[in-house]
Amino acid sequence: MKVSGLKYLAKQGVENIWKNRMMSFASFCVLLVSLLLVGVATLFYMNISSMMGGIENKNEIIVYLDENTTQEETSVLKGQLSQIDNVAEVNFYSKEESFEDLKNSMDGYEMLFDSLGDDNPLVDAYRLRVKNIDQIADTIVQIESLDHIYSIRAPMDFVNLLMELRRIITIVCSVIIVALIVISLVIIANTTKASVFARRSEIQIMKYVGATNAFIRIPFFVEGMVTGFLAGCVAFVITWVSYDSLINLVTNQTDFVSVIGRGSIMSFGQVAGVVALAYIGSGVLFGALGSVLSMRKHLNV
Repeated sequence: MKVSGLKYLAKQGVENIWKNRMMSFASFCVLLVSLLLVGVATLFYMNISSMMGGIENKNEIIVYLDENTTQEETSVLKGQLSQIDNVAEVNFYSKEESFEDLKNSMDGYEMLFDSLGDDNPLVDAYRLRVKNIDQIADTIVQIESLDHIYSIRAPMDFVNLLMELRRIITIVCSVIIVALIVISLVIIANTTKASVFARRSEIQIMKYVGATNAFIRIPFFVEGMVTGFLAGCVAFVITWVSYDSLINLVTNQTDFVSVIGRGSIMSFGQVAGVVALAYIGSGVLFGALGSVLSMRKHLNV
């Protein structure tokens, strides 16, 4: 087919959107809602996963040292702890810092601490931040094999709870997203079928006068592609505005942010490119293919 012919058919496809504006608008709305449902569900899951990661990063292992450990042995131990694969950060936690933290956490017991005088019963320690809490048990085993370790404290109950919660959230969100995709595809298919069915006479007349299948399909393909593109663009803008408004609301809750970590909440800028590509790409694909596939039986005249 000549380039001029393709331009003509593409122009016909764009003009058909206005000529059949009611059905085109219906297809646009269905595509828009479907994209928003899947997109919002996916963004929600991504943020939940990120927040879970922020909470995980606040968990740490505290390694208490033997009371008589020398400064040189303490330095050697830090190097050994840093070499453990799952350890992301090692910070020295002196017994003086520990004692001050203990006094601050036990308000009203000043007389008890005063009675101790300069005697500090605590020991030096290292505070470790791990990369992956799923491997925390193996990490503790590796730490226990080192010398000059008095004891190890790790929030294993909380870690197990987080791991189970993350597993449940992943399963539930995955099922919801898959279900929404299937439902959206079914709705889009039915809507495009209704749109094509309403114009079946036009297709049959074109077949009777000798138009090829490709000649008939291209305007519908362009029409569906343009409708899907517009739906993707509008879905992106709606998601952008709504997401930023929600993030501003959440970040103003200082108590909530202090628990999950400010960096755990994803800004829209971090995912804007991926969201735009996914919305527009999916809209164009589903709009174009939906229109073409739905008219197959009407071409068999």
